[in-house]
Amino acid sequence: MAMSSKRRAACALFAAAALFTVAGCGGDGPTNTSPTPGDTASAGPGAKLHLPSDLPSGLLDGLPKSWDELKKWKYDDWDRWASKHVFNNPVIRDLWNPDRMKNAQPQQPEPVATKPPADSEVTDPEPAPVQAVAVPRPYTRYAASGKVFSTAPGGGTGQCSATVVQDPAHPGRSNLVWTAGHCVHEGKGGDWFKNIVFVPAYNSSGAASAGHKPAPQDVAPLGMWWADNVITSPQWTAEGGHGGSAANQYDFAVLKVHNPDGDGRSLEETVGTALPVWFDAPRDQLSVSAWGYPAVKPFDGQELDRCDGGKPVRLSFDPQRPPMLTIGCTMTAGSSGGGWFATMPDGRQALVSNTSLGASDHTSLSGPYLESVASQALDYISKK
Repeated sequence: MAMSSKRRAACALFAAAALFTVAGCGGDGPTNTSPTPGDTASAGPGAKLHLPSDLPSGLLDGLPKSWDELKKWKYDDWDRWASKHVFNNPVIRDLWNPDRMKNAQPQQPEPVATKPPADSEVTDPEPAPVQAVAVPRPYTRYAASGKVFSTAPGGGTGQCSATVVQDPAHPGRSNLVWTAGHCVHEGKGGDWFKNIVFVPAYNSSGAASAGHKPAPQDVAPLGMWWADNVITSPQWTAEGGHGGSAANQYDFAVLKVHNPDGDGRSLEETVGTALPVWFDAPRDQLSVSAWGYPAVKPFDGQELDRCDGGKPVRLSFDPQRPPMLTIGCTMTAGSSGGGWFATMPDGRQALVSNTSLGASDHTSLSGPYLESVASQALDYISKK
């Protein structure tokens, strides 16, 4: 079905370059009674997903000959690629005080770099807007939610958000956090962000709201967790940019963190929860709720909000890649990277996507469909 001209002109990335934002997520979500696993919306039979011809030579180090081959990667393949694109994160102690976190500004949405084909059969009409609603405090009840803060290679600070997710190699003791790729890496020709920290249940009590000057323990009631290792998709580092493009169809990242001031407990043990990631979820039977900390008016980045968007529609810049999920939502910049939740057949809440793109008129959000590449990335950093 054709994509509306309004939406073709409106989709925009919520963060990148010097300043960027992502939203926190967690808690409960709508009920999904479907027991049907899997999704088949991706490349057609025999299709080859060739690498772009204009990639800088340095980005080709360790990459497969086609994106199709990436789906077959094992741990050693990921490790070989990651070793050529090393994440260096010298977190500066005491850098992230309450004022610096509160004043980290989100980047405004930018125009789409590549418009989806007007006659695309894997892009649906945009959904109706869904009004964001405030999540009741204290946020420690939804402690899988939080914010990610970082500094950009060229200077400036930014805020993002993320979700505590389960670690398949360390059940019950996860130190893994899920967010968007553009919250940790600049994309094509760029570098990793630095000083990346995760603050679960940010501003849980509301101490940083309404112009108040909070103490560190007020904005970070469950501690400040430093990123030691980060993985994103090779597609994002090779192709990612400031505006929406096919790279956003793989715009996800996973952080492995620790608390330098903690008591030895893992992140999951500290916050009391970690969500499973539901890969290859049956998109046609999902009912999705997106969570985040929107930061552009009428929001201020200090409050956790959610949009119960229901069944997602499809958005595709490259029909040979799995179409993104899109829901109606009025959250603004600052919600990027926030978790999207649905109920699994066994009744558990699970993460099925993260906010990657938003409409410039704040009517919808889009996130990547998480399949084999995302599953491999989580497995790699879990074992790393």
